Amino acid sequence: MLGSIIAAIIIGAVIGALARLILPGRQNISVGMTVIVGIVAALIGTAIAAALGLADTPGIDWWEHLIQLALAVIGVLAVAQMQLRKSP
Repeated sequence: MLGSIIAAIIIGAVIGALARLILPGRQNISVGMTVIVGIVAALIGTAIAAALGLADTPGIDWWEHLIQLALAVIGVLAVAQMQLRKSP
């Protein structure tokens, strides 16, 4: 169980960081928020891939990772936009 939590944090950090790299310009969100968005995107992406039958294939689940990354990009963009609205 602890290994799964650590793996989710690591995968979330990588997915979130990749999402920030893909988006043009600077996003004014914290590293912690990036990791949280990445973790949520990874969990939702895994559920979507499983529902579509794209998860648990032999080798690397590329479709699952692409879904996770797309969700993370959307999540980082949404959080960055919310941060802009909060700024005076």
